[in-house]
Amino acid sequence: MLTVTSTQLDAWLAGFFWPFFRILALVAAAPLLGARGIPASVKISLAFAITLVVAPLLPPMPQVAPASPAGLLILVQQLLIGYGMGLAVRIAFIAVEMAGHIVGLQMGLGFATFFDPQNSAQIPILGQFLSVMAMLLFLAINGHLVMIAALVESFHTLPVGLPVAIDGWKALALAGSQIFAWGVLLALPVLAALMMTNVALAVLTRAAPQLNIFVVGFPITLAVGLIVLALSLPYFLPVFNDMVQHSMRIMLNLAQPAAQP
Repeated sequence: MLTVTSTQLDAWLAGFFWPFFRILALVAAAPLLGARGIPASVKISLAFAITLVVAPLLPPMPQVAPASPAGLLILVQQLLIGYGMGLAVRIAFIAVEMAGHIVGLQMGLGFATFFDPQNSAQIPILGQFLSVMAMLLFLAINGHLVMIAALVESFHTLPVGLPVAIDGWKALALAGSQIFAWGVLLALPVLAALMMTNVALAVLTRAAPQLNIFVVGFPITLAVGLIVLALSLPYFLPVFNDMVQHSMRIMLNLAQPAAQP
């Protein structure tokens, strides 16, 4: 007669239970997969399917009962690791949205907002346009597959139950400054062109004071901004690719074990 002890049952359950919550936290926080427009049942099903595939390939789990206090602490740790890794990838997309905010404000389209169903918030229309384009580029460069591969690799570099190094979380916090740097970098061509346009309009206003700058300036800055934005889009992919790679490095740095004394 086949008998199963409670220790064996805990071991089987832990082999699926803790990896599932790390994967689920990343799916909930990552771009594209964690969009609010995707139902929660789909996210849970996706995390469940990924866990079924990768669970047999993972290192042995700690001999701790999942329902014990120590098991609940490990559960919270896995949730934090998964959410931090998803947030690291999202940094690149937040920078793209910030570039759209900056460009739209300088072009005079700061008032033209659009409802973003992913974040349930109003964002400028150019920010939404660049965000959608970033999502398509992310799929085109197989960023979603690289992200899942990095997630699976994290179980080998940081097995379940080991303490996490603080340096990776410090790098994630400092990566917030990259949002502003990348946003300005992506918006720089349009900002430079609009600055020269505004200088030319200022000289024109001094030369012809009777000219109504508010009537003439807005369509000119709008047209120049759209033209320069269209011309700079082919150079968007290399910069965005570097941003995604940097985010992936931060993601892997989060999955580093703490140094043993």
